[in-house]
Amino acid sequence: MKKIAPLFIAALALSFGVLYYTALDTSPGPPEDALESKIVLGFAQLGAESEWRSASSESVQRAARMYGVELMFENAQQKQENQIKAIRSFIAHRVDVIAFAPVVESGWDNVLAEAHDAGIPVILVDRKIETDLEDMYVSFLGSDFLEEGRKAGRWLRSKFSDWEGDVRIVELRGTEGASPTKGRDEGFREILSDDRRFRIVSSLSGDFMRSKGRETMEQILSEYYDPSRGRGIDVIFAHNDDMALGAIEVLESHGIKPGQDVVMISVDAQRSALEALKEGKLNCVVECTPYVGEQLMQLVTALVSGEEIPSAIYSEETIFTEDDPPESLPEREY
Repeated sequence: MKKIAPLFIAALALSFGVLYYTALDTSPGPPEDALESKIVLGFAQLGAESEWRSASSESVQRAARMYGVELMFENAQQKQENQIKAIRSFIAHRVDVIAFAPVVESGWDNVLAEAHDAGIPVILVDRKIETDLEDMYVSFLGSDFLEEGRKAGRWLRSKFSDWEGDVRIVELRGTEGASPTKGRDEGFREILSDDRRFRIVSSLSGDFMRSKGRETMEQILSEYYDPSRGRGIDVIFAHNDDMALGAIEVLESHGIKPGQDVVMISVDAQRSALEALKEGKLNCVVECTPYVGEQLMQLVTALVSGEEIPSAIYSEETIFTEDDPPESLPEREY
């Protein structure tokens, strides 16, 4: 990924408090000024629910090796109680920095207060939290979920600019209470709110998982799709690729052509989704990069060096659509 030297991070922090980084992962190695002493980072990953999440974990683990950071890595298996247990373990081990990707937004006050009292700085990765306490974490590193939802909504409005009549939308939501779910939902609805043609007829959680995306899609079809009329659902907006791909499997099993009979929008832009876009089974894919490992190690190094860092660091991400030439779509590792 594009390198951001710690001193440059500190300068941006003092000037703006927010940084955007380019969503690439092509760095050849650690910066020459990386600390020689071993840094210990405790990282509590929320799980391995998708290819995206696995790529995120690999990015963090690879970057830790690159920077010579000792990584205590825990997979919480989508359970908040496991993440809280892991964070308390990190505190007991007196790690230098704690980072975690929170399963949900609420319920972190007690354990973060414990980390604060122990003098261990905390970085949020990928997802945000809600807290009434001050200074419980020093920075957020990840995507702008609200803007991701807006991008999906803007593309949909353009797609249906000449459409007459209602546009019936099904929303496959992510994990309830998670910041990507809330942000993508809010941004999407914000863009569509002043056009009465767009109607969200169903909004159900598939928990960011392909298997649950299939289950949820089956339920929705039984309630909203009428083969005798040939329609009932015009658009499916999935909060991530895995749920969208699960929905595609279900649609095809019912003789419905995804991308043609039903417009399909997804978020992430993993390899399998971009292939589906090339095949015409997805119409729009909003990018959300999992490659945060090197930025995380740079922030950790800066913190241990006593430098200030930005309060938020957002990915610079794009959108891929059916109008893009197939050869222009990027190759993905995941």
